[in-house]
Amino acid sequence: MSTVEKAGAVWARVMDWWDGLTRAQKWVFGIILFAGIALSPLFTPGFIDTPGISFGGTMAQFAMVAIIAIGLNVVVGQAGLLDLGYVGFYAVGAYTVALLTSPESPWNKLGPTGFFSTPWAWLSCVPLAMAVTALSGLILGTPTLRLRGDYLAIVTLGFGEIIRLLADNLADITNGPRGLNEVAFPHFLESDQHPEGVFSVSNSGGDANYGTWWFWLGLILIVGILLLVGNLERSRVGRAWIAVREDEDAAEVMGVNAFKFKLWAFTIGAAIGGLSGALYAGQVQYVAPPTFNIINSMLFLCAVVLGGQGNKLGVILGAFIIVYLPNRLLGVHFLGIDMGNLKYLFFGLALVVLMIFRPQGLFPARQHLLTYARAARKLLRAQPTDTEPAK
Repeated sequence: MSTVEKAGAVWARVMDWWDGLTRAQKWVFGIILFAGIALSPLFTPGFIDTPGISFGGTMAQFAMVAIIAIGLNVVVGQAGLLDLGYVGFYAVGAYTVALLTSPESPWNKLGPTGFFSTPWAWLSCVPLAMAVTALSGLILGTPTLRLRGDYLAIVTLGFGEIIRLLADNLADITNGPRGLNEVAFPHFLESDQHPEGVFSVSNSGGDANYGTWWFWLGLILIVGILLLVGNLERSRVGRAWIAVREDEDAAEVMGVNAFKFKLWAFTIGAAIGGLSGALYAGQVQYVAPPTFNIINSMLFLCAVVLGGQGNKLGVILGAFIIVYLPNRLLGVHFLGIDMGNLKYLFFGLALVVLMIFRPQGLFPARQHLLTYARAARKLLRAQPTDTEPAK
């Protein structure tokens, strides 16, 4: 048995162990893991530290990509819709916040009082960004979700490029390629040391810097999204998504309105993508078109494929891999080459290896479904059989 096969066997045993745990046991392990991850920027072990960039900043970027991966997993993993232009929703959410709060925007709504006053501006824009992206998902999905497979992928790819090109060419509104600067952010815990609060880029020193605070905010949002998506998965909506993903024709024959549930998935996924875009705009405080290119859209899809389509916890691991690996290798030189610049090569090789040895991803949803099947068989076998003849 080769080393790769041995590693795969060990990983399969770990997955079987995890799937065999009860829901309460998983919650206990999840809380412990959540606490450890939340404290990692303050107590960073040397072997996982990122030498070329603040570890808190890396984790803040991971939180944003994890939210994107969860939203894209609803579309791709749950409903089986191949979306190659998901970065477009990310851009809509970011530009909604930027257009409403940047001084360089003609639609700037900042004022001395009210919901759009400086301390509350970013928080007020978050639900608006989610609503606008959900509406854009609804508008895009209504005429296009009757398409399937490659045709739908091409349409969504075009949508992502249209959003980027609009942002690049509508110079009177979006400031064109120069972007929008001084985007609003939460003014929280203002003090003499941090006059604009802990979320400001001026809080760049120490372990509890602005990146760490954005990471903590992202973690809170991730937990809320996971609870929402988890409840949807266990509801009639989630079962309809799985039915459509496995066989849309068979689902329609059984009475499932496939178009309606696909539109639900598209709209919910778009809203989650808009939330991540709002998080990005507030953290970076600058929004420009080059950020929302097709390469980033492929990286988001890579996180879903690596982690395991249909498994919301798996795609979070995939998001961590695609964010952490380039930052960990940043500044590490081999034969005069900065290894951080070879991230696309590494991701390409990882996908090839994954498709050969584990095409369902690192944490496949299928394992979880098989666990329920095994538990059901054990329950049926444990029940006593009635051998008396029927009266």
